[in-house]
Amino acid sequence: MTARTLDDLLADGVRGRHVLVRSDLNVPLDGSTVTDDGRVRASLPVIKKLAEAGARVLVMAHLGRPKGAPDPKYSIKPAADRLAELAKDAGITVQRAEDTVGESAKAHSAGLADGEVLVLENVRFDSRETSKDDAERAAFARELAALTGENGAYVDDAFGAVHRKHASVYDIAQVLPAYLGELVRTEVEVLKRLTEGAERPYVVVLGGSKVSDKLAVIDNLIGKADKLLVGGGMLFTFLAAQGHAVGASLLEQDQIDTVKDYLGRGAAAGTQFVLPTDVVVASKFAADADHEVAAADAIEATSFGPAGIGLDIGPDTAAAFAKEIAGGRTVFWNGPMGVFEFPAFAAGTKAVAQGLADATAAGALTVVGGGDSAAAVRTLGFEDGQFGHISTGGGASLEYLEGKELPGLTALGA
Repeated sequence: MTARTLDDLLADGVRGRHVLVRSDLNVPLDGSTVTDDGRVRASLPVIKKLAEAGARVLVMAHLGRPKGAPDPKYSIKPAADRLAELAKDAGITVQRAEDTVGESAKAHSAGLADGEVLVLENVRFDSRETSKDDAERAAFARELAALTGENGAYVDDAFGAVHRKHASVYDIAQVLPAYLGELVRTEVEVLKRLTEGAERPYVVVLGGSKVSDKLAVIDNLIGKADKLLVGGGMLFTFLAAQGHAVGASLLEQDQIDTVKDYLGRGAAAGTQFVLPTDVVVASKFAADADHEVAAADAIEATSFGPAGIGLDIGPDTAAAFAKEIAGGRTVFWNGPMGVFEFPAFAAGTKAVAQGLADATAAGALTVVGGGDSAAAVRTLGFEDGQFGHISTGGGASLEYLEGKELPGLTALGA
């Protein structure tokens, strides 16, 4: 089965038809304020193409992790409002329903004119969206499909959700004619370049808080990547695996043996693990904490002693990582190097981002693997165009790189 694309749908004609689009509007919020609208901006092109072709566009998305019932804290409203602002500049009207498949959604959907857009309320406000029961998810999918009338279609443009077997991702594709959105298609094309004959040297930079979140991807990259650069909170488990004391830094004691195994396998398979040689150690986890730079094997030798907590890679490591990145022809990065939200501990992440930007300018394929990494580059003042590709799906990207089958892609035949 070959996936049908948005171009196929547009060629068939969409004027006057309801098209249900699964978008990724799962944006970070500060109260009701969107702090990074990258996913909203990334969702707009497909919505815009459909609206300009005369479709009556129904956008469904999730935000956060509500417990299967309406919760004002997780309303889609802030993301929908931002989408409406951006779409207005393109002359497109965006409405918002007060529910997902209830009376508000039905009334607004029925009243849509050609070229108008309706954002449904958070799909996770309905417990059937994420149910483990196939019949419950299928029932919810049928109710979503019913909003499109007799000649509806479905477009999956939410790569960040394709690793979930959810009603709005998987089951809906069994009910309506299903098409691959441009955002998902681009993500798949880029990730295939990372997994099928990546141009070498292939450099992977992994950070984030927990090594346990990255175990499967590390396992799958051993023997494929030339260099694996390790930063973020996960670095301390690697240092502990080398026998170093890490003070009060984040440590997953139960993963030390696994990491030791990876280090041994990497050496045998031709994948070099590049670990920090210095660390920024703080007195506490706080933006204004006192801090010192310490050698990676002397974290407890700072004035903070065993109470010191590592919150960033050190300057020597940042420079070394940037040099390794500069030598790559393919570079994938997932996870910040430190607590970039605190300016005092953002230098490592900024150095890696700059390294990728420079590698992009030199002609390398660079991929920022979504999630916190994408938020970090924007927070630190970088432009999306400075990188080859910024993924909208952190978890989905990692699972693809792990070699897992992703339900949303399976449903589309991709």
